[in-house]
Amino acid sequence: MDSATVAHFEASRHRLASLAYRLLGSAADAEDTVQDAFLRWQATDRGYVRVPEAWLTKVVTNLALDRLRSAQARRERAVGAWMPEPLLDGDPMLGPADTIEQRESVTLAVLTLMERLSPVERAVYVLREAFSYSHAEIADILGITESASQQHAHRARRRITVDGNNSDVDCASAHRIVEAFVAAASSGRTERLVTLLTDDATGISDSAGLGLGARLIHYANPEQIARAVRIGLEPSPAKRNLVGGSPSIHAVVVNGCPAMLVALDARVLGVTILEIRDNKIAGVRGIATPHRLARLTEEWRRQEHAAPLIASW
Repeated sequence: MDSATVAHFEASRHRLASLAYRLLGSAADAEDTVQDAFLRWQATDRGYVRVPEAWLTKVVTNLALDRLRSAQARRERAVGAWMPEPLLDGDPMLGPADTIEQRESVTLAVLTLMERLSPVERAVYVLREAFSYSHAEIADILGITESASQQHAHRARRRITVDGNNSDVDCASAHRIVEAFVAAASSGRTERLVTLLTDDATGISDSAGLGLGARLIHYANPEQIARAVRIGLEPSPAKRNLVGGSPSIHAVVVNGCPAMLVALDARVLGVTILEIRDNKIAGVRGIATPHRLARLTEEWRRQEHAAPLIASW
């Protein structure tokens, strides 16, 4: 393959990766999908490719759909152990963020809600909302009719309601929100933390480090969330021995939402993502499983960091 052909693919890599990530909810699977597309690009007779960008989009979309339809993916998502993989602000895989729809499409809340959709509905929703493809273009990509694309888009929008989640959080706002969250959680008083949460706030954790396997833990109300967070943020020698030292706690932006990040040296131990509605925290997502943090940790090592909220926990 000549250098110009490779360069053409590389110029599209970030866009293709952000498409695959939205379709799959996994950075690792998105990277594998883009690599598979590169191999097909390498093997194809490009003399028959009239519009390379459209060809690559079609290949990546359909490769991602094959992954979603696979028996392994259905099992993993059915057992209740699946969560979207978080990405740190600044990661090119987050892709376009010019519109509200583009920003919302990459939040963990929407990536989770997209699990309600069929693979084709998910593809139509992502291509339409996040990448502004016309229904005629989507029909060609997916091999369906234009009217079918419109119907899939209508059903997808009806099933995905973000309920006013604020996906326009800048670093300064995120810092203030996380600082208040950490201060309340560290105070030892659950009622102080409850006041930061909406009355219908819910939480979810991947249970890493709790000896519960891959099972997700759900918290149904503000009081349960507050107790879990308070206990989790209470330092102890046993916890420090478990992680190998005294980590620092930082305020960051993850998938467009404020987040508390716990790091030891250059290793991210966990993130807690806060979903905001009406200036309160409506959702709390805790992720600490190492393979879910692999890409985020790589990006964390590349970036400059602001001063931590807590330098040594």
